[in-house]
Amino acid sequence: MAACLALGTVSPARAQDVEAGRKKAEACVACHGPNGNSAVPQFPILAGQTARYLYLQLKDFKEGRRKEPAMEPLVKDLSREDMFDLAAFFAAQRQRPADFRVDEARAARGMAKAEETLCTMCHLGGFRGQNEIPRVAGQHFEYIVKQLRDFKAYRRTNDAGNMASVSKTLSDEDIVDLAHYLTSLR
Repeated sequence: MAACLALGTVSPARAQDVEAGRKKAEACVACHGPNGNSAVPQFPILAGQTARYLYLQLKDFKEGRRKEPAMEPLVKDLSREDMFDLAAFFAAQRQRPADFRVDEARAARGMAKAEETLCTMCHLGGFRGQNEIPRVAGQHFEYIVKQLRDFKAYRRTNDAGNMASVSKTLSDEDIVDLAHYLTSLR
């Protein structure tokens, strides 16, 4: 889901309406799981994601800057307040580890590629994310692979070009190795 902020900052009081977000998140459970811990690897784990990132993704889905047919009917009627509440709720949840068997050799190559491409300059150490930069540590393997491929092919462009610039330098092997590494992180 999306992070915060369009033209200003989110007031702390608004960003903290976790209980309102819990009620509004009932429609999200089918794909994103209880408390944002998706059991379906094609859908991202939202639990523990930054509120700002979640708000911005919701906003991008609503305004058509990010495309996902399954999301379109769910976001079309969301108000700004709804998006803030949903972001606050999912950000406040605890992420559970993704259920995926990591190949340690691939994860080691992924770690080397992450260091080479300076991923932590934006995603920070531990890949926990910051502000509008998502947490990718422990995310589903399949979801990571799809997003990196979408950025590389310019199917996903709602990031000011940063990820497209990085991902176009990655081979398919690099993408799979990075996904093994990122999924392994807790």
